[in-house]
This record gives sequence, C-alpha cells and structure tokens, in this order.
Amino acid sequence: MNAPLAPGLYIVATPIGNLGDLSPRAADVLARADAIAVEDSRVTAKLLHHIGVRRPMTPYHDHNAESVRPGLVARMASEAIALVSDAGTPLISDPGYKLVRDARAAGHAVVTIPGPCAAIAALTLAGLPTDRFLFLGFLPPKEKARADAIAEVAGVRATLVLYESGPRLAATLTTLAAVLGDREAAVTRELTKKFEEAVTGTLASLAARYTDAPPKGEIVVVVAPPGEAPPASAADADAALAEALTRLPASKAAGEVAKRFGLDRKALYARALEMKA
Repeated sequence: MNAPLAPGLYIVATPIGNLGDLSPRAADVLARADAIAVEDSRVTAKLLHHIGVRRPMTPYHDHNAESVRPGLVARMASEAIALVSDAGTPLISDPGYKLVRDARAAGHAVVTIPGPCAAIAALTLAGLPTDRFLFLGFLPPKEKARADAIAEVAGVRATLVLYESGPRLAATLTTLAAVLGDREAAVTRELTKKFEEAVTGTLASLAARYTDAPPKGEIVVVVAPPGEAPPASAADADAALAEALTRLPASKAAGEVAKRFGLDRKALYARALEMKA
C-alpha cells in the first residue's frame, strides 16, 4: 500500500479534454489525497473513475469559496487536500489563488502538480509570437466594458490570450478588431479532443466567419501583438523634449527622449539648446 501523502495543499492540473493527458504523478496524488476540492463533483467523478479510484470530494467554486475555504485550510494541518478545476490548471480563471494564499499564511505545505492548460495549448497551435504573452481570461460580457478592457492592453507589445464562449465569440472578435485594428489571430477550440482545430486569419475575417456560425465547445482566442510603431515625427520629438526640459537639464532631457523614440542623442541635444535659447 502506498504511503499517505504529507498534509497540505496539492494543486493538481487535470486534462482539458483528453483523459490520457492526466500525468502519472497527478493520478497518484488524486488517488492518495484525503479529500479533493472540486468545481463540479460530477466532472471530477468521471476523472476518478477513469483512474479507478474513489475519494471524498468537497465543492469549491466561485459561489461557495468564501464559506468553504476556512474549513479546507484548517483540514490541511492533518490532511492532504487536492485542488482541481473541471479542466486544466487550477487558479487559471478560478478562485483557487485565495486558497493557496490562505494555506501558505497558515503555514501549510503547498505543492503544485503541473499539467494541461488551455491558454498554453492554444499558444502552441496559433503560430503567433510566444516570447511575450498576456493572459486576459474572460472579457466582460457587455460591449462597452469589453471595449474598455481591450483598450487598456492595446499598446502592450505581447500576444494576447483570452477565453470565450461560442455565442459571444463573433461579438468579441468584432470588438477586438475595432479596438486593436485588424491584427492576425487564431481561434482554437476542442483542444486535445478528436475535433481539435485552430482557425487563423485577421480579426475581421474571423469575426465574419463566426457571425452566423457560432462554434461549440470551449474556445481560446490568440491575438498577435501590435506592429512596429511608426517613427516619431519632429513635432513628437519637440513636444517630448519641451516637456523633459521642464524637469531636466538639456543633456539629460536629450538622452531621455533619444531613448524613448530611438533618435540621435546629439541632434536632440542641439535641438534642446536651441529650445532653451
């Protein structure tokens, strides 16, 4: 018989579709945990059936987290509590981080068992830059709030990754195109399942594709970063230099503006002296 797990919190990533993606280590922890904190016991029961075990489950989700969390944290003093989401890595777009925070504050061990994550899987399929990316989770459902949220990150030089539902996909793609411009993007769905797909194109073309044919399944949208910014104009440089001169001597003002716009420092220094004179 396997030795019992040490008390504490075990963050266990579960498959996002294909049950074969459950790691041996994850299966071992789930089989030996004293209890499993779950989003939906019916979903986790199917996973436990797949590995041939039964374990006590405690619902832990957005609607009951505040009331359930103290009891779970107290139990970690003497029990191994596993945390799972319905699919993928816990804490990604769910309330798990507060359980981790409180467990650590109480002095309990916190262990992560990494594995599938829809956001990362979508990045690998999209064919867009992956050196820097920003995960946005689910955008607000209302149009203005959604547009405002997108505008906040429009200038971020990174690939954007977000989750969406089929019925809202076309509206979200349309808003993305309106706020960000017609960037390259990918719509990925049914990740790791039989009908996995990644449809690529511009945001406008993807919005048109899905307007009358909303897809089923869980969806991840990946959007390319903005293109290179146009070179600064002489007026832009003068305005920045004038502002910098209110705070800095000419040499430092020229250096600051040169670094910001990628311009020649000596030429800016000469211009700064002209402006001061």
